[in-house]
Amino acid sequence: MTFPAMDTAARLPRLRARMTEAGCETLVVTNLTNVRYLTGFTGSAGVLLVRADDLVFATDGRYQFQSADQFGEAGVEAEFVVGNLTHQREKIAEAARGIGRIGLEAGHVTWARQRTFAGEWFSDAELVPTEGLVEELRRVKDAGELARMAEAARIADDALATVRPLLAGGISEAAFAVALDFEIRKLGATGNSFETIVAGGPNGAKPHARPSDRVIGAGELVVLDFGAIVDGYCSDMTRTVCVGDPSPELARMVEVVAESQAAGVAAVRPGVTGSEIDKVCRDVIAEAGWADAFLHSTGHGVGLDIHEAPWVSTVSKDELAAGHVVTVEPGVYLEGLGGVRIEDTVVVTDDGCYPLTNSTKDLAVTP
Repeated sequence: MTFPAMDTAARLPRLRARMTEAGCETLVVTNLTNVRYLTGFTGSAGVLLVRADDLVFATDGRYQFQSADQFGEAGVEAEFVVGNLTHQREKIAEAARGIGRIGLEAGHVTWARQRTFAGEWFSDAELVPTEGLVEELRRVKDAGELARMAEAARIADDALATVRPLLAGGISEAAFAVALDFEIRKLGATGNSFETIVAGGPNGAKPHARPSDRVIGAGELVVLDFGAIVDGYCSDMTRTVCVGDPSPELARMVEVVAESQAAGVAAVRPGVTGSEIDKVCRDVIAEAGWADAFLHSTGHGVGLDIHEAPWVSTVSKDELAAGHVVTVEPGVYLEGLGGVRIEDTVVVTDDGCYPLTNSTKDLAVTP
């Protein structure tokens, strides 16, 4: 599938403006997701030195040709340093010589690596801890990013529609997860956004239960949480279904969570904070008497990472803006009985939002 182009090169001037605000002349980007966002590079090893007017990228021989190709495809010019770690360190240190203040990604650099940077790579510079310089840029998705995420969501939708009838045939959680994952890959995804969750009956009371050999039985709720990756971008969706007719209490759980989730989605718009959306969802569940059974935050941002800013939680001060992509996924979990979670991934627009995930929310599973 052909997607709209992403203007990757245009991200660097915006980053440099944020670097100036953070008080650093140069930024060392070590988080590989951030490296990918800024350059298009998808390898597993690399350090990006963002200077005021140019870039230096260091990697090993495995990525000599790949890095040049991917930078070129993204329209990003850089000086390449290819070799072992000692060679990379020497060349990056040389490129940073004379720079007074060098920023590190504080959330991604270990104490040990910081000590190495200070003692061996940038011994003459003042190292400045920075927070979220690239991640803030990643919050607002462009048309190319949204197209990739929409395709990832479509694949997940279609995969579930294909394998959903298997639930009626006495299949285990693990076997259904394998079938769903296979269908996601078959339809064109490069992988899963995270480990697929299939949790039937009492296992559904564990929000992140791993699929087991337990066979899904009649009258049980089944929580299905999964996603696909397309060209690096993730989708995320949860549906709760039932094989046969649920008990009145289970049906009531589904009804309440569905109401909570719909209210949360309706509240998504620019200017609203993550905590306000969380409260909308939580209030509906609390009114039903299950406040203590809502065991997690209401949502999170999605993009190159399955969990990224902005956050939708009780304590989140993140203010939504057009172009943000977030999940709304309230839940109720009753030990020994089961759980319900319903989740959509939505794109914030100028006056509200629209869903990327479009699978049916019908409860019943039919052969």
